[in-house]
Order: sequence, then structure tokens, then C-alpha cells
Amino acid sequence: MLKNLRIGVIIRVLVLFIVLSIGAYLAINTEYYVSLILIGVVVILQVINLIRFVEITNKNLKRFFEAISYNDFSQSFSNKGSGKSLESLNSVFNNIIEKFNQERSKGEESYLYLETVVQHIGIGLFSFNKDGEIELLNTAAKKILGTAVLRNVSQLKNLSEPLYDAIQNLKSGARTLVRLSIKNRESQVAIFATEFRVKGDMYKIISLSNISSELEEKEMEAWQNLTQVLAHEIMNSITPIASLSDTVNSMLSTNLLAKETTQDISEETLKDVKEALQTINNRSLGLMRFVDSYRNITQIPTPDFEVVLLKEIVDRVKNLMKGEALSRSITVETEFESDSIEVVADSQLIEQSLINVVKNAFKALKNHSEPRVVLKCGIDESGHAYIDVQDNGPGIKKSSAEKIFVPFYTTSKNSTEGGSGIGLSLSRQIMRLHNGSLYLLESENGKTIFRLRF
Repeated sequence: MLKNLRIGVIIRVLVLFIVLSIGAYLAINTEYYVSLILIGVVVILQVINLIRFVEITNKNLKRFFEAISYNDFSQSFSNKGSGKSLESLNSVFNNIIEKFNQERSKGEESYLYLETVVQHIGIGLFSFNKDGEIELLNTAAKKILGTAVLRNVSQLKNLSEPLYDAIQNLKSGARTLVRLSIKNRESQVAIFATEFRVKGDMYKIISLSNISSELEEKEMEAWQNLTQVLAHEIMNSITPIASLSDTVNSMLSTNLLAKETTQDISEETLKDVKEALQTINNRSLGLMRFVDSYRNITQIPTPDFEVVLLKEIVDRVKNLMKGEALSRSITVETEFESDSIEVVADSQLIEQSLINVVKNAFKALKNHSEPRVVLKCGIDESGHAYIDVQDNGPGIKKSSAEKIFVPFYTTSKNSTEGGSGIGLSLSRQIMRLHNGSLYLLESENGKTIFRLRF
């Protein structure tokens, strides 16, 4: 482009120089005045042509840069009548504008694509700036909030003050759960917040997920599992009671009511009646203990939070379980990534939770030739403190792994190690009261790990 422009200027300057040279020669050596006049006219025309050539170039450059400045890519530079010297320049201008047009089209397509995705995803999204002005509000958010228009985040006060407070107080990267009651419709909404900066201005984007149906489904599933266990336990106690009661009634009707005196009843019959009544009494007491256990898992005390060292908790539990470990010939070991890992917790409740898990590991190691339990403290990849309880037992079957945290479910019901089935469930509830979790991290033959994560 510059080469052609340079050639065009050089040609015009050379022609002007040649014409001036001829005119100077004629003026000095001849008296051809008419020729001098014609040469003067030619010189003037060449100067005008040079000026016009430069002005056209400057005009096109100005128009090109103005088009770029105002994002006006509808401009075009015609080569008609411009001469070969400007054809290359105009072609470059047209190519550049075409490239800008293509990039703008790609940007617009990407924006429309992202806008379509944002509007059609099932998660509610809206963003606002530091003044609370809403910049984005997708369809799912409108549906969850029950409003079609939201211009400022302060308008959420009129919809749900708890929601407004949660959004205002939620830090970037944090999440929370809020119960909404909008237009007589109850819902549980999970809220996640993140902040970002655009051109120096801070924005906050909020995602809203209505998880009511998922919670209801899980709640129904939990109730079904609990009902199955309750029905199983109660039927196990009621069936023999009903059967024995019927047997005793039959025995009394045959041997007592049919006789004139009680002295005619045989000693064997009285012994059978006594044994039946004793069995009924035992099963009734068992049923009462079962109901009492149920009451225990629904009445966990409120935690008394304080800063505690995990090492101290683990060491205390190890000492508490030392006697039982010795009687079972189980080796209990401890591992600490650091002795100074601290958590905010109720140490007594955490100890109770840990004891339940350790006892569960002890039961799994029955009849094992070299039983071993390892209590390990550390920090996971997310920065959360944890306590692992690892044993080298036979592992837990997949069918049982899904039910071990259901109250009253136990994998050792028919063995001498059978328990009430509330230990793991109680421990998980204690961890939830600490905003933590208890879960089966790994289970296979020779290695089973339960994790208490804070």
C-alpha cells in the first residue's frame, strides 16, 4: 500500500520537474511564448493533480479512522476513477473493514449464544453492580423469584427479606440455603455468590437453585428407610409376643378354665406358662429399649463450641478405648499430619461421635488374625480438617454401604456383636450439628475408612 502510494507521488513530482525544466529551457533559450504559456498551464494542472492526489488519500485515511473510531463498518472505499495508485490503498481499507465486520459478527454471535444459554438454563442467575442495579436476570431467576421485572436488588426486600439479607451478607465463593415463601409458594433455594470486576467496577453474580423437589425426594426416601427399619424391629418384637400370648391363653383355657380347681393343673403346664410370660416380658423390655434408642437420636444436645485440638480428642478416645482394644487384641495407632490442627467444636460430642465409629471398626475386626485400627488427623485438599478411622477388616458390601447411616440398621444383627444400629446415625447427626460430615470414604477387603470432616 505504502509502496504504491510512494510511486504515485514520485511519478507526479517527476512529471512536474520535467515540465518545469522544459519551461525553464524554453524561457532562457527561445522566444516560444505560446509554448511557455501551455507549459505553465500544464504545471498548474500537475500541481492541482498532486494536491488532489494527496487530499484524496488524506480524506480516505480520515474516513477510515473515523469508521474504526465509531464502529461504523458499513463504509466502503470504491476504486472507480481513483487510479491505479489508490486502488491498493482502498483495497486494504476494504479488507480491514471486512475483517472488523467478521470479528464483530463473531462477537455478536457469541453474545447471542451465551445469552440464549443463560436464559434457558435451569439455574436462576442475576447480577448487580455496587449500586445494586440489576445487570442480568434470566428466566429461571424470574420464575424462582416470582417476578418478571427486577431493576434493583433492594426490591428483593418486598419479595423476601431473608433472601435479601442472605444475598447482601453472602461473601464471594460462599453458599447458603434459604426457605422462600413467595406468592403462597414454599420453596428451598440454594444460593451461591461470586464477585468479579469489569472495567474497574465490581459486580456480584448470584445463582439460585430451587432444590425443594430434591429435598422432598430425599426426605421421603429417608422416611421410607426409617419406616422399614422401624417396622422390621417392631414386628420382630411384636410377633413373638402375640404368638406367646395366644399360646398362654390357649393353655390357660384348656388347663385352667376347663378344670374345677387350680390344683388339677400340672406342674409342666405352669412351667410352660411361666416361661412364656418371661419371654413376653423380655421382648417387651427389648421393645422399650428400642423406643428409648429412637428417642436418643432425636434429642442430641446443643453443641457447646470452643477451639479444640484434634490431637487431644484423638488421644483421649484412644485411651478410652485402650481396655476394649486389649481385650480384643486390636492394635490402635495414631497418625497426625500436624499436632496443631484446631477446630471449633464441642469436644465431648466429637469424642462420642468418634467412639461410635471406632466401636464400629472393632466389631468389623472380629475373628481377624491381625486386627488393626488407625486414627489419622489431617487437612484435605479443600483445606478442611478431618479425622479418619481406618481398619483392616473385610470391608462393607455395596448393598449395605447405602444403608449403614440409616437409624437402627446394622450389619451384625444376627451376631453376638449386634448393636442398636444408631451409632453411625448418631455420629453423623453430631457432625452435621458442627456443619461437618461423616461418610464412608473407602471400603474394600483389607481397608475401610470412615471420615469425620469438619
